[in-house]
Amino acid sequence: MTARQATQALQHQIFQRCAVSLNYEDANTLRRAQLTLQRWAELECGNSNDYGSWAIERDDNGEGPPFMVCCLHSSNEVRRTRIPDREAGALRRVKEICERNGLHFYHQTDPRGCALYVSDKPMPDFDYTRGVACCE
Repeated sequence: MTARQATQALQHQIFQRCAVSLNYEDANTLRRAQLTLQRWAELECGNSNDYGSWAIERDDNGEGPPFMVCCLHSSNEVRRTRIPDREAGALRRVKEICERNGLHFYHQTDPRGCALYVSDKPMPDFDYTRGVACCE
């Protein structure tokens, strides 16, 4: 499925389940924000290879600026590099679209599933899958 087809499918699903007609640009922004949030969640979980491991971390109980933290296995050296906060930007765009179109959203931070759900009704933490998943 191409990106255009995925965006059109998302438009159709939101219209069918929420009776909200999103324009193509808004639906595409939701789809792309979901991809950004999914990748961010994967990087927060971290990854590694034979030479090192890396993950995104935040200071101040998860509220501070994000850092890419890399640990080299050969020297036990830890490097912290501040990175752009793509999560906050994606969530800001999603919030603007949802407010403009009378929708609610849920950001699911587990990287094993879809990262973004939208609905015409508020979604509690334990029942967010009633919303429309903004992933393919």
